[in-house]
Amino acid sequence: MYMVAQCLGAICGCGLVKTFQKSYYTRYGGGANELADGYSTGAGLGAEIIGTFVLVYTVFSATGPKRKARDPHVPVLAPLSIGFAVFMVHLATIPVTGTGINPDRSFGPAVIYNKDKAWDDQWIFWVGPFIGAAIAAFYHQFILRASAAKALGSRRSSPNI
Repeated sequence: MYMVAQCLGAICGCGLVKTFQKSYYTRYGGGANELADGYSTGAGLGAEIIGTFVLVYTVFSATGPKRKARDPHVPVLAPLSIGFAVFMVHLATIPVTGTGINPDRSFGPAVIYNKDKAWDDQWIFWVGPFIGAAIAAFYHQFILRASAAKALGSRRSSPNI
């Protein structure tokens, strides 16, 4: 239900921009993401996977419950690190794909703009973020947290401490 609401919100938002800012809407292709000329679909998919991984990993790292318990200032600083991650991902991927990193952000403009170029590579803006987010979740849960738990467990069982 959440994803449907986000998709509908993206469609409505893009429709409002088209209605109230027609000249900008037309000039910038409706805000629709598309693979830039000169880049392969593999490069576009890779950019979306890596960009989403960086964002999701940053969110997990900055807002995790253990991090909050260890560092009480995290609620204040987490948005800063997340915003910086979004900024860096945009710098790296705008030239390649226009930076999707959220399927709804790409879907809404594609629906309203409704040109072939906006739909040709739409799958990249769905598959890439899902793969990137899944890799970040797996890495955070099973690699980082597992190694931290293992290190903590071995430290507790050490008689020298």
